[in-house]
Order: sequence, then C-alpha cells, then structure tokens
Amino acid sequence: MIETLLLTVLIIAIAMALLSVKVLLTKNGKFSSMHIHDSQAMKDRGIHCVIDEDREMRAAGRFR
Repeated sequence: MIETLLLTVLIIAIAMALLSVKVLLTKNGKFSSMHIHDSQAMKDRGIHCVIDEDREMRAAGRFR
C-alpha cells in the first residue's frame, strides 16, 4: 500500500516538474493562455469563442 502511494506521489511530482519547465527556466516565464480569443492562429481563421459570438449575435439582434 505505501509503495503504491509513494509511486503515485513520485509520478505526480515528475509530471508537475515537466509541466513547469518553461516557467522555471525562462525569465518572466508563464504558461501560455489556452483561451481561443488569445490564439493568433484562431484569429487568423476567424474563429471566436462562444461568449464573443453570443455577444456579437445579441448586439446584432440575431438571437433566438
């Protein structure tokens, strides 16, 4: 039982360390945003998040 718990804690610690490499090793490092409205590739394709699209539809008066 204790071996399983220790193994689990070790795996989680390794995963957290690998996920934070960019944050720890770069000056002013931070995780990049995962929101659609922050992605330049999505903006180039004209894709918006559902909240922005809903706001645009309501402003244009085209909502159900």
